[in-house]
Amino acid sequence: MDRAELEAKVIELVATSFKKDAASLSMATSFKDDLGGASVQMVALVAEVENELDAAIMLADASACATIGDFVDLVEEEM
Repeated sequence: MDRAELEAKVIELVATSFKKDAASLSMATSFKDDLGGASVQMVALVAEVENELDAAIMLADASACATIGDFVDLVEEEM
């Protein structure tokens, strides 16, 4: 999976977890400012990433990500 495919997949998973339209999300989307940053949704996102992408992500590391781009970087390191 290349970076563009990973970005698209993570945006799809973020959209599902945070109940947003994927078209409204980008690498610059802020979890806190744009998505509300609910920890329950972040738990769901981490679980989805682990199931879909077979990447083990620590919730604390995921919660430290400010943007979707930061989260993609984290997922990419763990794959």
